[in-house]
Amino acid sequence: MGVESPCINICKFDEKTGFCIGCLRTRDECKQWKKMKDKHRVRIIDERPKRKAKLRKHGK
Repeated sequence: MGVESPCINICKFDEKTGFCIGCLRTRDECKQWKKMKDKHRVRIIDERPKRKAKLRKHGK
């Protein structure tokens, strides 16, 4: 696997955004991570700042 998982073993999902408060992925992204192509993984990693801002906006 070229792009490592951003998981930090928190695995708690925000109800409003659907993002994990630890790694900022959705449940589906977490489940599918090992099957994803690296280009998709990179896109998810690159979206983390935007996702973090959205999570903060919703009170986390």
